[in-house]
Amino acid sequence: MIAGLVIAFFVFAGFYADVLWFDQLGFLSVLTTQWIAGAVLFLVGFVAMAVPVWVSIQIAYRFRPVYAKLNSQLDRYQQVIEPLRRLAMYGIPALLGLFAGVAAATRWQVVLMWLNRTDTGRVDPQFKFDVSFYMFDLPFFQAVLGFASAVVLIATLVAAATSYLYGSIRVSGRDVLVSKAARIQIAVTASVYLLLQAASIWLDQYSTLTNTNDLITGAGYTDVNATIPGRAILAGIAAVVAILFLVTAVIGRWRLPVIGTALLIVSSLLLGSLYPWVVQRFQVDPSAKTLEREYIQRNIDLTRDAYDLADVKEVPYNATTTAEPGALRSDAETTANIRILDPALVSDAFSQLEQFKQYYQFPQNLDVDRYTIDGKSQDTVVTVRDLKLSGLNAGNTWVNSTVVYTHGYGVVAAYGNQRSADGQPVFLESGIPTKGSLPEYEPRIYFGETSAPYSIVGAPEGSKPVELDYPSGTEGAQQTYTTFTGDGGPKLDNAFNKLIYALKFQSEQIFLANDVNEKSQILYDRDPVTRVQKVAPYLTLDSDAYPSIVDGKVKWIVDGYTTSASYPYSTSVGLSDAIADTETPPQPFALDKINYMRNSVKATVDAYDGSVTLYAWDKEDPLLKTWQKIFPATIKPMSQMSGELMSHVRYPADMFKVQRKVLGKYHVTDPGSFYSVDDAWTTPNDPVSPSTNTTLQPPYYLTMQVPGSDAPSFSLYSTFIPDASGATSRNVLTGYLAVDADAGAKDGQRADGYGKMRLLTLPKDVTVPGPGQVQAKFNADPTVSTQLNLLKQGQSKVLNGNLLTLPVGGGLLYVQPVYVQSTGETSYPLLQKVLVAFGDQIAFEDTLDKALNVLFGGESGANAGDTSVPPTTGETPTTGTTPSTSTGDPVKDARLRSLLAEAKLAMTDKQAALAVGDFTAYGVADKKLNDAIGQMLTLLGQ
Repeated sequence: MIAGLVIAFFVFAGFYADVLWFDQLGFLSVLTTQWIAGAVLFLVGFVAMAVPVWVSIQIAYRFRPVYAKLNSQLDRYQQVIEPLRRLAMYGIPALLGLFAGVAAATRWQVVLMWLNRTDTGRVDPQFKFDVSFYMFDLPFFQAVLGFASAVVLIATLVAAATSYLYGSIRVSGRDVLVSKAARIQIAVTASVYLLLQAASIWLDQYSTLTNTNDLITGAGYTDVNATIPGRAILAGIAAVVAILFLVTAVIGRWRLPVIGTALLIVSSLLLGSLYPWVVQRFQVDPSAKTLEREYIQRNIDLTRDAYDLADVKEVPYNATTTAEPGALRSDAETTANIRILDPALVSDAFSQLEQFKQYYQFPQNLDVDRYTIDGKSQDTVVTVRDLKLSGLNAGNTWVNSTVVYTHGYGVVAAYGNQRSADGQPVFLESGIPTKGSLPEYEPRIYFGETSAPYSIVGAPEGSKPVELDYPSGTEGAQQTYTTFTGDGGPKLDNAFNKLIYALKFQSEQIFLANDVNEKSQILYDRDPVTRVQKVAPYLTLDSDAYPSIVDGKVKWIVDGYTTSASYPYSTSVGLSDAIADTETPPQPFALDKINYMRNSVKATVDAYDGSVTLYAWDKEDPLLKTWQKIFPATIKPMSQMSGELMSHVRYPADMFKVQRKVLGKYHVTDPGSFYSVDDAWTTPNDPVSPSTNTTLQPPYYLTMQVPGSDAPSFSLYSTFIPDASGATSRNVLTGYLAVDADAGAKDGQRADGYGKMRLLTLPKDVTVPGPGQVQAKFNADPTVSTQLNLLKQGQSKVLNGNLLTLPVGGGLLYVQPVYVQSTGETSYPLLQKVLVAFGDQIAFEDTLDKALNVLFGGESGANAGDTSVPPTTGETPTTGTTPSTSTGDPVKDARLRSLLAEAKLAMTDKQAALAVGDFTAYGVADKKLNDAIGQMLTLLGQ
């Protein structure tokens, strides 16, 4: 009993902690709705299984023969079982009911969606049902029939076993003797089972609209003319056989149901398998292109509708491959915003320049956002300075990791189109305390992607702060401390709550520590995606949450999707497979097939207090409407979104990746061409991914004017090449997909252009190089190769950045930043060169502006964003891009700039080590400084 009470209290502690967490966040109704729905379904499942099984056992036992002749073996079984009979008669149904109840409780979403279903307003082309029937009704009916069939089958089996054990069913030689009571019971349950199967077969007609065949998803010619009628006939036969079993219960003869069952089996083979095969093989296959035309068109139309691709605007783009002087004059605004800073490569640079302390960190891949600077929209590479408790090393004690180091500090942002003289990022927001061009905001990051599992914050008014706010930037100055003043987590204001969380996190310190007081709060589940997923379990969330400064606060923006796998005639895709690329690794054993997707919700998570807000982004989505009925008042209307929040909302990358995968095949809208598969496309491999493990090229955010649009806008794009492999594969561009990702900046009002998707189709008689060809050309060019080899001297690494593709100058312009990283523990990539290509021509220069001018015959007609390269922070400005220390050799100059940056960082490390008396670190930094100076002297020939 004591052990049971202890286990029960641990279970209760988990449930009560959930109540406190959801209640503090304001989403307690989400938790209680799930619990109530799960509990009701558990009871329904338990009763629906346990009662029929119990009744079945009781009937079989009560109507057993009193004087049945049993063989010696059955007699021994009875002697063994009889003492446990009463326990078994109640225990077996209860145990089966327990399993059934758990299984039923897991289907709470299906049941609630059916009870709150919403019509879509669109009917399927075959049965003329509203599409909601397939998304809500059919899954529910199939689940109910499956559960009921299992109950009846199990009840039949236990009845037969009980009847056999107590002599109602006896085997005598070749004869099987069945008592009247057992005959009636088995015949009736068999009849009920067959009636359920008849209903299930009838519903299987409608499942053909979501099944995948060799050609399309949905009912094709064979399904419509053979499979669907066959299933209707089989359902009728099953119903007739069910009636025959009822007749047997009355007249006592098994011949009719046995014959009927045999007929059902033969009919299922003929009508369910053989006849459809004959129709497919001898009627459809010889004339498939003609006979399947109508059904292919259905598949095309409904697939494009299910993935929100019905309004894609195709724009013929007669791309030129000749770079002529002044060709970029009409694209001046696009070229001025070309992002040369690669978010996947500059994380180390951010760390070395802006991390400051070992207990801070930046993610491996940074985010792209945009801000209005001096009245102009500016693409930026942004991140937050988050916690890294492992950096504390020996100082990673419970007090430090829980009470002292509780939050990160500040947003760090760099211009996407600029670089300093030595290749460093040019920051528009940096430092501790933060300073720069971005609006004022609350810089403390209590809720981030790498926050500690839990922190305890808060203290009585007037008490001494214990949370480290940020380190001092001045030698000898005191560290700055703070106290959390928001409402970010459940309160630990009583012994019971402390005990609950001590059990939850398996730490007695929570209960015993003096730092835990009546004003303390415990912050946990701090990753923004985790928080949104818990309060909106019905959403599929984007793989990338990104931070933005909104209304004076740092807000994590998370895109939420409603998905379904039951949209008629829509082709299924594996979500994890569709979004996998260089930036998003594939998920092993992913079971997430979908055939409908909408970006229905925009969610925000406050980085200071963790508050979660959900906004309805697609108010026409029937799935979202249904969930709003289930969880009322948890989702706010889009009209409550501020203009500043709208200005940072963007078209989500994961949605775009799924759409580009679907469009690779479904950009073809002619059924004949679709059948011939004569124009299928695919996403090219990322040219910078290793050849041993190639990954797809991710889509990129850029501000540009896409042909067919009226003005430049923040966009997301991807390219297409022919879908072929082996000797027939060609890495040439066939299409260019771009979507307007800018939602505008008006309160609660989405910009008209947002989500407008344009597909540039390139002419088939002009060969435009694809990313793979362009990268190969860069690598094979003798001039480029020579300069890259020079940059690699001294064991330095040359890193190719993201290869961007822009539709400018009447053709396709490729831009790739080139980084150089020296060897050494504190080295980081420095942007030294820029590669550009247009058609068959390439250029390789120190800046993008120079490269464009060289590429376009000495004058591109437009200025790039790095026209005036700013000096490195702390250096004296110099003219143009020439460093203050110059050898006249650009390769040596690049190497000198890299070494100067290393020397400067080593000097900073020396000062920091001396300030804290860490002479080991001081010696390491001093050695790095001497090494850097020695290498510089060698380069200068001294």
